[in-house]
Amino acid sequence: MRTLPQPHPEDFDLATVLHALGDPVRLELVRRLAEEGETTCSPEGLTVPKSTLSNHWRILREAGLVTVRTSGKARLVTLRRDALDARLPGLLGAVLAELTPAHTG
Repeated sequence: MRTLPQPHPEDFDLATVLHALGDPVRLELVRRLAEEGETTCSPEGLTVPKSTLSNHWRILREAGLVTVRTSGKARLVTLRRDALDARLPGLLGAVLAELTPAHTG
């Protein structure tokens, strides 16, 4: 098992994290991770080309929002909620609160 490169929590940059969260597809990926936990890099129900989805995961990983580990041929993605909450307290909770069905519908 191998984890792809990602920033240490002390290196999280607010502007980079906000940029990563500034795309509707990436917001949906983060919402799903928060609700469902670890997922593969090709979650069901998204109509995004695989190459575009890979780019979204890269942006989220490089910002520090997710960790991606390989297990055989699979890439498994996990939200780095504890690290984000420690470095940028309240940010992820506020973003996720805005993504609840009451706010998105």
